[in-house]
Amino acid sequence: MLIAGGVRLCAAVLALAVLCAATFAPGLSRFFTISSDAKAHASAETKGHSEAGHQHDEGHAHDAGGEAVNEENGSDAAHGEEAGHEHHEGLEVSQDRIDAEGIALTEAGAGALDRSLTVPGTVIADRNRVGRVAAQVVGTVAELKKRLGDVVAKNEVVAVLDSREVADAKSEYINALVNANLQETLFDREKTLYEKQISAEQRYLRAQATDTEAKVRLGVAHQKLAALGVSEADIQTLKQRGQSATNLQRYEIRAPIGGRIVEQLVDLGTPVGREGEAKELYAIADLSVVWIELAVSISHLPDIKEGQSVLVSGSHPAETTSGKIIFTSPMINEETRTARVIASVENKGLALRPGSFVNADILFGTKPVGLKLPKTALQTVKGETIVYVRTEHGFEARKVTVGGTDGSSVEIVAGLEPGETVAATNTFLLKAESGKSEATHSH
Repeated sequence: MLIAGGVRLCAAVLALAVLCAATFAPGLSRFFTISSDAKAHASAETKGHSEAGHQHDEGHAHDAGGEAVNEENGSDAAHGEEAGHEHHEGLEVSQDRIDAEGIALTEAGAGALDRSLTVPGTVIADRNRVGRVAAQVVGTVAELKKRLGDVVAKNEVVAVLDSREVADAKSEYINALVNANLQETLFDREKTLYEKQISAEQRYLRAQATDTEAKVRLGVAHQKLAALGVSEADIQTLKQRGQSATNLQRYEIRAPIGGRIVEQLVDLGTPVGREGEAKELYAIADLSVVWIELAVSISHLPDIKEGQSVLVSGSHPAETTSGKIIFTSPMINEETRTARVIASVENKGLALRPGSFVNADILFGTKPVGLKLPKTALQTVKGETIVYVRTEHGFEARKVTVGGTDGSSVEIVAGLEPGETVAATNTFLLKAESGKSEATHSH
C-alpha cells in the first residue's frame, strides 16, 4: 500500500514537472539565450579591458620614456638658462634705427677714474660781490629809484637824499671856487704890473700868497664833497654852474657794485645818518658767483689743496656747477675736528641760493683702470648689471661686473673685453626692446 502510494506520488510529481517544463520552456530558452549573449558580451568586454589594460601599460611605459626624454630636455633647457645668465639673447637692430634712436657707441678700453671726496656744503654769498649802500651824510630819503629785487649797474643812482650837510658843503665849494677865480685874476694882474715894474714887489708877493691860499681852500672843499660821496661828475657839473647851481641839498646815492637788490632797509622820508637812525639804504649782491663753505675732516685735509676742482650738486639738476677751492683754513674747529674750506663756483641761472645745502665732490687725483665705460652704458635687468655689446646684426646683452666709479664713469672688472663696442647712451631703449622680446618668446 505504502509502496503503491509512493509510486503514485512520484508519478504526480513527474507529471507536474513535465507540465511546468512545457509551460516555461520558451522563457527558459530565452533566459539561457540572453545569458549566453551576456556571457559573450562579458567575454568581449573582458578582452577589451585586457587589451586596453595592455595598451594602458604600454602607455605608461611610453609616458615613462617621455618623462625621461622631457627630463633630458629639461636638463638641457636648464643648462641653456644657466648659460643665459652670461650671454642673453641678441637683439636685431639696424644701423638706421641706431642712428634714429640716438644710440651712441663707445669702445671699451683703458682709462682713469677721478679720485674725489664728497662733503656737504652750504651756499653763501661771495663776500667780494656784496655791497652795502650806505648813507654817508645826514639827511632824509627824498626818492627811492630802486626797489627790492631790482637789478642795478655799478654807479647807477639808486636813491636821492635831502641833506643840509651836503648843501653846506656845496655852498662852501662854490664860495671857494668863486674866491679862487677872483684871487687868480688879481694875481695875474699884479704879476703883469710887477713885470712892467709898475707895481711893487710886495704887492705882487701878497697877491701870489692870497691866490695860493684860495686854491688850497678850493681843493679842501673839493675833497670834502668827495668824502661825502659826491661823484666827480657831480662836482664838475657844480663847478660849471657855479653860483647858478640849484637844489644844493639833493644828494644822489649810487650803487657801489652791480647786482641785485636783496635788502631794502628804508622808506621814503626816513631820516638817516644820525646816531640811532638808519645807516644803510640797500644791500646789493652779485650772485653770478657764490661761495660753497665746506667742512673737511682732519683725515682728508692732506689731500685738499687750493686750486683743486670742485663739482657741486644740489637737489635740482640746475644746481649742478663747478668751481675751484680758493681757501683752506689753517685753523681746526675744536668741537667738530674739521677745517673750513671755501670753494668759489659759477652760479648759472642763479639756481644756487645762499643758505641752501649742497654736496661737493672735491677732485684730488685719478685712478687708472683697465676697462672704463660711461655710467649711461649700464642697465639693470633681473638684478644683474648689463651692457649691450654691438654685434653684426644688432646688440647682445652682456652681464658685467662693475668696480669703482667716479659718478660719470665706471670700471668694468669682468664680462667685457678691451676693444668691444657697446651702446653708451639711450640704453634704456635697448632694455625695453629686450623686455618685449622676452615677453613674446614666453607666449
